[in-house]
Amino acid sequence: MDAAEAAGVEPVELFVAGENVLPELLGEVSTLGHAPRMIGVYRRADLPVGSRDVVVGLWRVSDPGNVGTLLRTADAFGAAVALSDGCADPTGPRALRASAGAIFRVSLVGWDTLPERRIALVAQGGAPLAEVDLRPPVALLLGAERQGLPESVAAGCQKASIPTPGDAESLNVAAAGAIALYELSRGG
Repeated sequence: MDAAEAAGVEPVELFVAGENVLPELLGEVSTLGHAPRMIGVYRRADLPVGSRDVVVGLWRVSDPGNVGTLLRTADAFGAAVALSDGCADPTGPRALRASAGAIFRVSLVGWDTLPERRIALVAQGGAPLAEVDLRPPVALLLGAERQGLPESVAAGCQKASIPTPGDAESLNVAAAGAIALYELSRGG
C-alpha cells in the first residue's frame, strides 16, 4: 500500500481489518500465511506505462515469483519490463509479493515496442555478457524457466551468456536478469 501511495496510485477499494471488514474475512481472502491488516484493490489501468531506454523482455516466464522478482530488479536498475504472451500475471498474488511494490513504479510495455537492439540471454553459446555492448537503448531478452528463448525469438538478436565457473547447467531466470542489469549499470 505504501508503494502505491508513493507512486500516486489510489485504491479502488481499501479493506481495513476492524474498520470496514472483519479481520477473519481478510484472512480468508488473503494468500498470505496470516490475516493482513488491510487489502487494497487497484485498477490495472493505473499502473505505470511509458518507455524506457532499457527494457527487460520476458518470454513465457511462467513462474509468478520470477516475474515479480524481475519487476523488482528492473525497478532497482531503472528498466521497463515487457511480457510476452504466456508470462505469469504480474498482478497475481505471488508476483505482487515478489515485486515488493515495484509493480507501482515499473513501466510495463508491449512486446512489440522493444528497442531495436536486442540482447538474447542464452544459457550457453553466446558471447560473454561482460564483452557485449549493453549501451541503451537496448532490450535484454530472457526466456522461460525450462526452455529458455526459442530460436525464433533469439534470431536477429545478439546472443550473450553469463559465464559460470560452477557445475550448474544454467541460472534461474531472475538471477540471470539481475546479473545482466547489473552488468549494464556498470557501463557494459
